[in-house]
Amino acid sequence: MAFTTYSAEFQKEKTARSQGHELHVSPRHCVEICRELRGRSLVEAKSHLEAITKMKTPVPFKRHSSGVGHRAGMRGWDAGRYPQKAAREILTVVRNAEANAEYQGLDTERMLVVHCLARSGRVTEGRMPRAMGRATAKNTDTVTVEIVLQELTNGD
Repeated sequence: MAFTTYSAEFQKEKTARSQGHELHVSPRHCVEICRELRGRSLVEAKSHLEAITKMKTPVPFKRHSSGVGHRAGMRGWDAGRYPQKAAREILTVVRNAEANAEYQGLDTERMLVVHCLARSGRVTEGRMPRAMGRATAKNTDTVTVEIVLQELTNGD
């Protein structure tokens, strides 16, 4: 596992960041969840991710919506899913960012998710044996998720 840098630069005094490297979840699910989290407050983001894991709130699939069924309870969009595994993994990254903010002495009640990105990580190659001595590729996709929280000031 190689260390990857963050894709954006922010002020270190007002921000807390966290990364999850090579998580064994779907990259498509992570992209859709990260799109939903961007711009939310930390409290809203955590409650939204917990609602997804309990299958209370669906995630609208806007980019990867081919063959995705409609879900009730969404506004402005029909296609959606409940990506529980990806939501659990992203929730741990959000909690790590919150712990980093507390360690830096920032007010976690006034934190905002300013940067949330999911990008594909390393592909773990595998083989599945087949009949007559053949084998089929059975690869595992991984994803790297990065989250940056920023403390809102009185002027923001």
